[in-house]
Parts: sequence; structure tokens; C-alpha cells
Amino acid sequence: MTLAKSGGGPEPLPPGAYIALANGAYASTDLTRGPWHPDHQHGGPPIALVARSIERAAAALGLTHIARLTANLLRPIPIAELEIAVQTEYAGRNVAHLAACLSAGGKELARFTAVAQREAQLDFPADLPGHPLPQAPRPVGQSPAAAFLFASKATGYHDLIEGRIAQGDSFRGPSAVWFRLSHRLVAGEEPSALQRVAVAADSGNGISAILDFHRYIFVNSDLSINLLRKAQGEWICIDARTLLGPDGGGLAEARIFDTQGMIGRSTQSLAIRLRD
Repeated sequence: MTLAKSGGGPEPLPPGAYIALANGAYASTDLTRGPWHPDHQHGGPPIALVARSIERAAAALGLTHIARLTANLLRPIPIAELEIAVQTEYAGRNVAHLAACLSAGGKELARFTAVAQREAQLDFPADLPGHPLPQAPRPVGQSPAAAFLFASKATGYHDLIEGRIAQGDSFRGPSAVWFRLSHRLVAGEEPSALQRVAVAADSGNGISAILDFHRYIFVNSDLSINLLRKAQGEWICIDARTLLGPDGGGLAEARIFDTQGMIGRSTQSLAIRLRD
């Protein structure tokens, strides 16, 4: 869904990153556009879209906490009509394993696995080692606005989210950034906690970059998110750093926070190459 510019100025932004269609598919809008190619999506929105389908399948089993979500990104995801298929690989009383496939035009784009758990209210001793869990480096209200490196006149991911710097200097090494959705993930729907986390978590690689964007390509081909509880509120903080190996491999790892404290971690495998 590409919006044309008119003589009266830019058209209004789309109502969401995706529009649910009557046939069960989803029309991608320009809000999903990523930094690497004008026709390709940023990884965060489509991962969040599939997470939406996975959590709905899990909820039907009475399992309302997604403890792990792993996305294997097989090829670039076009700004096009997308289809999602979800299947339950195993379902027990307290835990289920689910899988999903994202495709467009009959071509498989990404595969997903997830672990869903039944929630239960438990009381723990107050003095457990490592607890209470850490807070984000800086609260949202004390964090200045983030200027995204790839922001441009073309509508894209930088319009979908709002960012604030909680620590460091974004895109120049280890840093922590608060993310909030400025628009709906799916038009007409309030995004879930998991969807908010997924939209933000795929940016860990970018915000913690230590290599020159003009000399190197370091796209991640996967994302794994492990959560110990559901996020609370609109703001999600990704506190990320990039680690490099000597043979073209790397790892972006992050702690994930909401305004109440740490809620999980994420990792991304990086394939590093020199630009042509």
C-alpha cells in the first residue's frame, strides 16, 4: 500500500502497519518500510504480526503467556499482501509449542516457533538472589527523543514508532532506547503487550551498531525473544549491544524492560559483509 504525494502535500499516514483483509490475509502499508531497501519491510512489524496470530492460537488453548518467540527470516519481506499459517506442534496442560509460517505470493518468507505457557499467580520470597529485577537505565520521562539514523521523507518504520534514548548514543555502540507505537500494528486494533515488544526488539541490531553503515552490511536473519512476564504499558526499552566474531559473524543481544522493570532478553544472529 503505497501512498502517493499530491500537490497539496503528503497524504495522511496509513491507519496501521497492516490492514486485515476479508480473505484472512494482511495488506502491508508503508509504515512497515525498513532501512535496507525501499521495497522491503523492517523486521519488527511482520514479526509482531505473526506474534499476534501465535498468541491468539495459544489463547484458544488457555495459554496466555508467550515465553519465547523465535523468528527465522528466510528472505526479505516485501511491502505486499501477507499470509500467516499457525499450527500447534504440542499442547499440554501448562505449556504448548507452536509454529507459524509467513508468506507472500506463494513464497515462504519466514518461519516461527513459540512456547506458550499457562499463567498462574504465585508469591515468592522478597529476598531472592538477583531480585528485585533491574530497572531500565533511565525512565521514559527523563529520556530525550531519539533521532533515527534511517529517518527520511519516505514513510517507514521511523513513522510507526516513537523513540527516546535511555542510555548511550543510538546507532553508535551499546545503547538503550525506549520504543512506543505511534500507530496501530493492525488498523482498528489495540496492539497487545507481545506485539509492542516484537516491534521494538528487532531494532536491537540497529541501535547498538558499532560498524560504519556505509562500509558494512550486518543484517540479522533471526530474532529470539524470551519473556519472563507480560509487558505493562505502551513503552518498551531495548538495552542492546553488538558483539563481533572474526569470521563474519556477530551477535546483537539485549535486555528488555517496561516501565516496571526487566521483562526479558533478545538475541539476533548477524551476518557481516563489506558493501560492494
